[in-house]
Amino acid sequence: MKVLEEVARHKTAIGRSTLSRPIKLALADGLINEQTRVFDYGCGRGDDLRILKAMGLEGAGWDPIHRPHSPINSAPVVNLGYVVNVIEKPQERLETLKRAWSLAERILIVSARLAAEAQSLAAADGYADGCLTSRGTFQKFFEQQELKTWIDQSLGVSSLPAGAGVFYVFCDEEERSAFMASRFRRHIVTPRLARPVELFEQHRQLLQPLMDFVARRGRLPADDELPNTAAQQEVFGTLRRAFRVIERATEAKQWSEISAGRAQDVLIYLALSRFDGRPNFSRLPRELQLDIRSFFSSYTSACAAADDLLFSVGDMKLVNESCTGSSVGKLTPEALYVHESAVERLPPILRVFEGCARGYIGRVEGANIIKLNRLEPKISYLSYPEFDNDPHPTLASSFSVHLQTFRLKTRDYTRYRNPPILHRKETFLPEEDPRFAKFARLTRIEESHGLYEDVSRIGTRDGWDAVLRAKGLRLKGHRVMRAKPC
Repeated sequence: MKVLEEVARHKTAIGRSTLSRPIKLALADGLINEQTRVFDYGCGRGDDLRILKAMGLEGAGWDPIHRPHSPINSAPVVNLGYVVNVIEKPQERLETLKRAWSLAERILIVSARLAAEAQSLAAADGYADGCLTSRGTFQKFFEQQELKTWIDQSLGVSSLPAGAGVFYVFCDEEERSAFMASRFRRHIVTPRLARPVELFEQHRQLLQPLMDFVARRGRLPADDELPNTAAQQEVFGTLRRAFRVIERATEAKQWSEISAGRAQDVLIYLALSRFDGRPNFSRLPRELQLDIRSFFSSYTSACAAADDLLFSVGDMKLVNESCTGSSVGKLTPEALYVHESAVERLPPILRVFEGCARGYIGRVEGANIIKLNRLEPKISYLSYPEFDNDPHPTLASSFSVHLQTFRLKTRDYTRYRNPPILHRKETFLPEEDPRFAKFARLTRIEESHGLYEDVSRIGTRDGWDAVLRAKGLRLKGHRVMRAKPC
């Protein structure tokens, strides 16, 4: 345990008032909740544990300096947060990883510093397989794929990227498959009622769980997937007959679209699961098995279709054609830009194109605009923190992944004196998005004032402000107003 003493010093040099990235990601992904115990192996002063407790969540931890006498216990979720990157000896690094893995009942979260961070941490001389920082502490900077390969080979698993330098290691393969499939399941709202149907109104409460299930899965449930199946069968005979009543009260076309969309979601999951070795059908979660049986003639045919879709991503001509034909997103000569909420509306080939990047890097926190390059296999994740509130939000950061070289490139714009800004925000969204009309109205008004006459001037904050001043205008929220005289 002595090896973690330097880890503790490194992690607690500065107290934190916010959760660490690995814990934030696990919360966002629903892996930590009120029913989940967390054990932080190498917890430092316990900042994450303190914040989790304030949130009403249960957590414990051990640390060689600050909590040396705390018990080391197993837990559903074990966090090994930025520990392995400060362990100098490879064998001790490996032993620490395996010790943390032995404590995980469901999921181990492993995080480490990436090579892309080396400059910001002022890396100095090379030392062992890492380097000594300007503070004299050891750091092992990993490449994203290097870290995954080390985890997988050390533990005999296939980890999933949660974010840059953060990986989830699932104890159960079925849970891993279910989690990965959920990443590509679009959000669908249960269709609204379209017409009064007496039989539906009479049994509305009984039918609501069936409506919600079909909206969620795109298929009818098996007899044991709903708690009130027996009651529905007693009234309607079969679940299929019960659903026909629902179809009469809604728009049948909407249910067909939901089913087609869910089939596409499963296809995209199967396409992207090939990278780590697609599971045998028997190793998939039962609900996913039922999805495949409902949407495809067989698992073999589903995998063949998924392979065709995956291989098509390697043809940039097809990617470019899909970008050009997309019904959502802002098209430029070199790329298609979409809001992160609209990715599920993209053509299947573009969903897989973006999914390849996400499958490599995981979630990019704060990114809300995604740039799909039309000319080379590259995806960029752009962060505009004030997208909703600022009529022309500034770019805060970008994170790009090249799908051939797997080179990661980051850029921080927060210190730029004149950062890039966005225009025509509605073009990044589907028309049914509740924000679309508001943003489109602003664009029409700005166009009517001639603010977009010279697009070469308005791409940065200073350039845009200069155009506004020249026209005697100012913005108040998403409204254009006459500027007050000086």
